[in-house]
Amino acid sequence: MNFNELAANVLHQRSTPDLIADALREAILQGIFQEGQSLRQDEIATQFGVSRIPVREALKQLEAEGLVTLHLNRGAMVSVMTAAEAQEICEIRSALEVKAMQLAIPKLSTPDIEKAAVVLEASDQTTDAGLLAKLNWEFHATLYASAARPRLLTMIKNLHVNCDRYVRVQLAQMDYQERSQKEHYQLLDACHQRDSKAAVRLLKRHIDTAGEQLVAYLLQKA
Repeated sequence: MNFNELAANVLHQRSTPDLIADALREAILQGIFQEGQSLRQDEIATQFGVSRIPVREALKQLEAEGLVTLHLNRGAMVSVMTAAEAQEICEIRSALEVKAMQLAIPKLSTPDIEKAAVVLEASDQTTDAGLLAKLNWEFHATLYASAARPRLLTMIKNLHVNCDRYVRVQLAQMDYQERSQKEHYQLLDACHQRDSKAAVRLLKRHIDTAGEQLVAYLLQKA
């Protein structure tokens, strides 16, 4: 899929900053728009058949998510994540997701566990990195949802989105996906047992390990 097709998917709907942001976000996550690439507002506006105003709002939304950098004189560009930034994001993720897990476990229901299991089964059936990344977030979000902390979940989701394009690279490596999936099943089992200490320990190790590999990847790529 290219950006023209992503744009076409929303053209039949009412053009809003959110819809434009969705298409731009997916283009960045899929690598259609590369790190450091300029995003010309006039070209994007023409693509969607809208004025530059909703495009500007969409870019501001993506800037808040860490996917786009806005410069006063140079316009917008796809942000470049440094190893130091990745380290910080993963440290924040670890703290926030552990808290969400601690709050969620006492309230986890059987349907929650079953839904998370279905997501893992779906992950076993695909090797598409983009789909795996989406299922990865769905699995974690399902476990955290019962914490009933919408602001916390939004913060965690933004951190996942910020790393998503790099996570897709990791998930494209079969050895990483197998290890990640094994850790997911271990985490799900701890949740099923309502073992908060084990779940927190497994989750922290899962996030920290992924973070270490992401930092190593960015250092190698630099």
